[in-house]
Amino acid sequence: MPVRIQDGLPAIRTLARENVFVMTEQRAQTQDIRPLRLLILNLMPTKITTETQLLRVLGNTPLQVEVAFLRTKSYRSKNTDPQHLDSFYQTFEQAREQRWDGLVITGAPVEKMPFGSVDYWDELVQIFEWARTNVFSTFCICWAAQAALYYYYGIEKEPVDAKVFGVFEHRVRDSKNKLTRGFDDVFYAPHSRHTTIDTAAVEARRSIEVLADSEEAGLYLAASVDGRLVFATGHSEYDADTLKLEYDRDVAAGLEIAVPQNYFVDDDPTKPVLVRWRAHANLLFSNWLNYCVYQETPYDLNELG
Repeated sequence: MPVRIQDGLPAIRTLARENVFVMTEQRAQTQDIRPLRLLILNLMPTKITTETQLLRVLGNTPLQVEVAFLRTKSYRSKNTDPQHLDSFYQTFEQAREQRWDGLVITGAPVEKMPFGSVDYWDELVQIFEWARTNVFSTFCICWAAQAALYYYYGIEKEPVDAKVFGVFEHRVRDSKNKLTRGFDDVFYAPHSRHTTIDTAAVEARRSIEVLADSEEAGLYLAASVDGRLVFATGHSEYDADTLKLEYDRDVAAGLEIAVPQNYFVDDDPTKPVLVRWRAHANLLFSNWLNYCVYQETPYDLNELG
């Protein structure tokens, strides 16, 4: 939450230069407050696990958030009990008649496929287009970030020689952006993907800012200049054992899989996992909720445009 400071206090200028968010008395007295309405389009096969991961990082804030889950109608998950989906998920037909402060779209294990070959691509395109005028800020994760960059900006994903798999060091590219407030100069985040986005292609679009990247993992965090579209190519929301479970699954299936980098102690899969991305995950999602959604979204969602 912001620090509320008396109008005219000299510290306001200093804190503003340091990218610390403060709220003047005048703004505080005129700010309307209500719960945020957040929709999560869950494209992951392990839906209950993903629900828990996202709610954990979204819940680490004093803001009151009402969360609803969205599923695709054009593709029915084979890994989740249909009763769970029917009980806790809406279809787009149900959600589209409402307006939302924020939308989170998860990754999906379809990154090797051309976008148009994905079963629910046409439905996702409808959601992307609908979100322009019915959602204030959209946060896209991993494959969804690649899909959104392709749909909104025509930036195509590219294959990588070896799977980007592990926990990688990142550097902040823009420390003055509201999304990177409080970030360390160097931080860690997990990745698990077979494709990447060319950072130069994103930089060529004047309406997008590259906020953080990695020498090993490439582009990590970018956003539209107005904060209404956020793209994260990694999985900061992952649990401690998520990459381990993926690694163990592939080993058991006899698939060729490298040990996730910088993940196990001494890069030894017989040793414990070294968790060093949790603080970053909580800060990233709380920054998005606070600065891109709560501080900017209209009190009356009918004013969205």
